[in-house]
Amino acid sequence: MRGIPPKTGLLHHVELWVPDLGRAAAQWGWLLGELGYEPFQDWSAGRSWRLGGTYLVVEQSPDLLGAEHERRRPGLNHLAFHAGDPGRVDELAAEAPLHGWRLLFADRHPHAGGPETYAAYFENTDGFEVELVASA
Repeated sequence: MRGIPPKTGLLHHVELWVPDLGRAAAQWGWLLGELGYEPFQDWSAGRSWRLGGTYLVVEQSPDLLGAEHERRRPGLNHLAFHAGDPGRVDELAAEAPLHGWRLLFADRHPHAGGPETYAAYFENTDGFEVELVASA
């Protein structure tokens, strides 16, 4: 990717501040690995995973105020990822609870986003939500 300038507007990275780095690294590491991300950076207060030119960071910053993320408050509600075909979304939905992720909107799964959307919504131990969207 060196030498080729990125397209303006593409997401460069996302950084999530977490209260427990070990737990976050395990939960996010599993999910991101399943989605094709590879470990990228590793330091005493954080970890990151990269896919193409985009990376996601979890960091236990000493400047963190509070110990909980609340997706229903102002700020980040969720991250949505392309996750492959509906069968792959189903596989990830079955495995996610084994890795610290809880299925949200179970009564409407896999159409919680509407009848035309096939997706799974999860929340991890720290309250971060992800949406795994199936390709059409």
